[in-house]
Amino acid sequence: MKKICFILLLTSFMLNGQLFTSIEKLTHQDTLRGSNTSFRDWWNVKKYTLSIVPDFSEQSLAGTNRIKFDIKTVSVMQLDLQEPMQIRYVLTANQDTISFRKEGNFYFLDLKKYFKNNSFNNEIIIQFSGKPHIAQNAPWDGGWIFTKDKNGLPWMTVACQGIGASLWYPCKDYLGDEPEEGMEISIVTDRNLKGIANGKFVNQFEVNFGSDRELKEIFTWKVQNPINSYNIVPYIGDYVNFKDTYQGEKGVLSLDYWVLSYNLEKAQKQFVQVKQMLQALEYWFGPYPFYEDGYKIVESPHLGMEHQSAIAYGNDYKNGYKGGDISGTGVGLKWDFIIIHESGHEWFGNNITNIDVADMWIHEAFTTYSETLFTEYHYGKELADKYVIGQRASILNDKPIIGIYGVNKEGSVDMYAKGANVIHTLRHIIDNDKIFRNILRGLNKEFYHQTVSSRQIEDYISAKSGINFSKFFDQYLRTVDIPVLEYYFKNNYIFYRWNHVVTGFSYKVKTSFGELKPSGQWKQKKISEKLKNSEFYVDDNYYIKLSKVE
Repeated sequence: MKKICFILLLTSFMLNGQLFTSIEKLTHQDTLRGSNTSFRDWWNVKKYTLSIVPDFSEQSLAGTNRIKFDIKTVSVMQLDLQEPMQIRYVLTANQDTISFRKEGNFYFLDLKKYFKNNSFNNEIIIQFSGKPHIAQNAPWDGGWIFTKDKNGLPWMTVACQGIGASLWYPCKDYLGDEPEEGMEISIVTDRNLKGIANGKFVNQFEVNFGSDRELKEIFTWKVQNPINSYNIVPYIGDYVNFKDTYQGEKGVLSLDYWVLSYNLEKAQKQFVQVKQMLQALEYWFGPYPFYEDGYKIVESPHLGMEHQSAIAYGNDYKNGYKGGDISGTGVGLKWDFIIIHESGHEWFGNNITNIDVADMWIHEAFTTYSETLFTEYHYGKELADKYVIGQRASILNDKPIIGIYGVNKEGSVDMYAKGANVIHTLRHIIDNDKIFRNILRGLNKEFYHQTVSSRQIEDYISAKSGINFSKFFDQYLRTVDIPVLEYYFKNNYIFYRWNHVVTGFSYKVKTSFGELKPSGQWKQKKISEKLKNSEFYVDDNYYIKLSKVE
């Protein structure tokens, strides 16, 4: 019998100066999916070695995953594979069959009989098959895509951020444990198709496959660096390839482009923006984090995704976001949104990865701000500021940016546009772009190839800026309120204070009357003769509200 435990989870934060409590009903399955359970915390993934056979006509998959792992204290192992996919059997490297118990999307293996405490480089082999969940609106809903290109040839891939890699293969589907030795994947395709994946190409060979001994191709790819499970993605289609190199901060970076055969000419023109992207983002963030695995763009049947070293691209070879500008300013039409945004995730998302999906703002806020930084590098600060400020029109302030910990629940979609404006505001409070750039580069060095929490990022920024930003982050990440700068005039003085803020929120702003540092209490400043008849306003680069008290 499936045991479901319902939890009433109370989430509290400050709203308009009052405690706001939301109630969300969550299940035991949510906890198993979203936390480092006692079935996960005793073993560490070292490497995944995948083999995958997609069947286009049946819209099904079959394959194996060899998991290499280290053990602290051997116990019951949790493996994740979402229905309707099924684990068929599990073996040790010595071909011993391991029994398992299934509970929903989770499989439990008692390994005490087979492995020892404090042992290293252990292996199990999992055979799996089934019909994976099909995406209805990839990449937003997540799932496999079985479609055809314009020539009627099969075109297949998967996008599984959020829903998780266990949608299609068995793994430890937990953001906090990336295989530090990377992964290998072999993709079986029809002879007229190619199989592309993350990392560097290893080999390709023909094989007689199946009961009818049909001739197939097998393509193998290898990733040397740690990689998050949802970033491991096969692409199968009628691809052609062209290559380039980039002389970057760590030497020569290989650039590899795989596009549908009839889009080659368009891709060769559009992808010149990749070098522009690398030039700008290496300046701001530091070296591209995966030189050993190269940089690759692969055309996809969906809009795009940040698959590490194999960016999914489906932006129709247009500038902007499918030819439009999400900032509403026109600035975003100067460059290809998917090339810039999804590549920005190589630093924030793939290099620095949130340990819990609740902290996904680390991925999305910094990456959304990479669009502004790219614009500033190539087109100047005025247009960059215009772009990020224009994004505010899409902010909802519906719920906090940080989600619910331990249950695979992300926060508000505001982690994108609002998150970028939070970083932009923080930058202007620091008011020193040398320090700000050093923080961005320092984050990617300090947390290189690591999984982190929001608090780690927050504390690092406070330490390196010399400003205690704890209340700033509490305000913008953990409440839905935007700080309101209230003011009034009396007897040649301006009186001002912050309202709708957490206790202790006190950060400076630049105004037409000079720099002010309001607090929650009224302060005053004498108005000079020169400013007596001037309008009072705040620099638009600060994401705040202004309210005159009558």
